[in-house]
Amino acid sequence: MIPLSWSLDHVGPITRTVEDTAVILQVIAGYDADDTASVDVPVPDYVRGIRDDTRTLRVGVPRRFFYQELDAEVSSAVDAAVRVLDTLVMEIRDIDEMDLDVPTNRTLQTAESYAFHKEWVEATPELYKPETLRRINAGAKITAVDYIQRRRELEYIRRNASLMFKDVDVLVTPTTPIPSPRIAELKAHPELLRPREMLLLRNTRPVNVWGLPAISVPCGFTEIGLPVGLQIIGPHWEEARILRLAYAYEQATAWYKRVSSRFSVLSSQ
Repeated sequence: MIPLSWSLDHVGPITRTVEDTAVILQVIAGYDADDTASVDVPVPDYVRGIRDDTRTLRVGVPRRFFYQELDAEVSSAVDAAVRVLDTLVMEIRDIDEMDLDVPTNRTLQTAESYAFHKEWVEATPELYKPETLRRINAGAKITAVDYIQRRRELEYIRRNASLMFKDVDVLVTPTTPIPSPRIAELKAHPELLRPREMLLLRNTRPVNVWGLPAISVPCGFTEIGLPVGLQIIGPHWEEARILRLAYAYEQATAWYKRVSSRFSVLSSQ
């Protein structure tokens, strides 16, 4: 895997089912003494734990940031998913009033991306697409002082992320505010690529910065067959908890069994 940002990169499985995710995570989880980012914490039995009862869980719905300016079809699918979750857990509550510190600054990512790619962008810049090259080279302007300050801020943000779960056990949000754009649209209008990308990443970037475990499970399709995802976020080291709720939702809905023929065609292009 080529790193984008050592401080922010996370490795996780991409699978068809939650159970498959638990199986793969069971294999890749655990302490690695050769990885400076690895932490020595116990690894539970993820596969066995997915079938544990979810009726003790309290679910928070953070409306203030993650639910703003949603596509209508995404909003409808996620609202339906929340109603299903309401039958599976002890409580669902909106947490609009919670002071969520949602990080959006990308100085750290930009600096670390440049640090990794510096040798190659200087030697063979022609191998990079112009927009990619521009974004990587932006890191050259970031000072050591700025980088150190952002690293300190990251540690503070992550240390305080647990406060979001003072009254709830997990958070649920749309995975993306909009469906995936069509490849044909972006080819015809390349200037839309970056704005679309930023919007697609809006709900997942903060979770990455917090360093929290999260899973996206299918919760519907748009009229033209594009998938809609539900993001379930848990506290640090609570992968088993989010897998348990994701599995219960998956079994209650079976969206994961559906593959749109239109989506299959788009994926193969």
